[in-house]
Amino acid sequence: MKLQVDNKINLIDGKIDADSIFRQKIYEENNDQDDQALYICNLTDVMRKYDIWREKMPRVKPFYAVKCNDDDNVVRVLAKLGTGFDCASKAEINKVLQYGVTSDRIIFANPCKPRSHIRHAAETNVSLMTFDSKIELEKIHRIFPEARLVLRIRYDAKKAVAPLGEKFGCDPKKEAPLLLMNAKNLGLDVVGISFHVGSCCLDPHIYREAIYAARELFNFAQTLNYRMTLLDIGGGFPGETGTDIGVFANVVNCALNDFFPVTPDDEDHIEIIAEPGRFFVSSAFTLGVTVHSKTEILETDGNISHVKYYVNDGVFGSFNAIISYHEVFEPYILPRYSADDSDAEPETSAVISSIWGPSCDGCDKICDKLTLPPIDIGDVFVFTNMGSYTLPLATTFNGFPIPRVLYFAEKDSWRDLEHPMI
Repeated sequence: MKLQVDNKINLIDGKIDADSIFRQKIYEENNDQDDQALYICNLTDVMRKYDIWREKMPRVKPFYAVKCNDDDNVVRVLAKLGTGFDCASKAEINKVLQYGVTSDRIIFANPCKPRSHIRHAAETNVSLMTFDSKIELEKIHRIFPEARLVLRIRYDAKKAVAPLGEKFGCDPKKEAPLLLMNAKNLGLDVVGISFHVGSCCLDPHIYREAIYAARELFNFAQTLNYRMTLLDIGGGFPGETGTDIGVFANVVNCALNDFFPVTPDDEDHIEIIAEPGRFFVSSAFTLGVTVHSKTEILETDGNISHVKYYVNDGVFGSFNAIISYHEVFEPYILPRYSADDSDAEPETSAVISSIWGPSCDGCDKICDKLTLPPIDIGDVFVFTNMGSYTLPLATTFNGFPIPRVLYFAEKDSWRDLEHPMI
């Protein structure tokens, strides 16, 4: 595997093999950085996700949810691909703008914004922003009356990893019409409707119901002489290895065709956007954590009943979603030799085990009740699909560092990104 470096991004001939990179960087180099967990970021995976999105939902332009993973190289790649960006703060707006993204490719999708952040949006000409309350309307009217507003309605999936409706979104039938009238009375420009069914939605059909509710509000807005031009269908799309947005795409595409059809003369052209986060980055990041300590619990007969392994990342780092969203993480053990190596280590008897983070907090448990073979100090657990809501939530609690990240891209995909064919 030949590596070349381009602005800290390693360009690979052929496919990116995370296991081989972990072996090289942790097992073979064997330096003091072993005490710091390691991410492998596959930027080609991000690029492929963009192609999948365009194929599956050609009418829907993705506005990447920066909060999901604000990694600079991820933002850089998505900016070059031409995505829009869903920003929630002035810091996220600034991060996106530094990569040449124009203000019209940003939606300030935080329905409850600090005043200084609204002022910053005005100063940077980020005019597209959401609201869901009368108070927010009045605040925007005072600070940025030229803003192009998007009314966020509440439409919750019955099954989602992280529901959002309890915090954001107005009732589409009771509150939304009143808010549209409030906006009209203030002389504000409402250009569209948005919703978010919840992060990592497990109920694809909810999108059809939400899109229909938005259609009804488009119709009501016409009675107020508003001509809405934007529908934002939010996020919630899966991005883990093996998942397929095809089911979601079918529901969305059919609903758009039914409720927001493209007319022959395109008189009523409606721009459709979405706010995917984990779809783009979940499978692009793989995490390797190293065992630095272990404790064996013995039964009365002296046999080992349980082994606790302590690793260099935990719930106050990359695994914060265990606390926030009750997510379950399942690792595999990184062999010290490739599968083709005839000297591969033989299988041994397994025992019930748990994996713990490095801090001195008792809740810092990553995995429980795993059946694992004996593992040595210095061995590595690998966790896949670690790109969403991991690094952005990580802290240095108890003085432990967040993981380092190594970036990789396949040469051909990087060449296409840097020099796209016209």
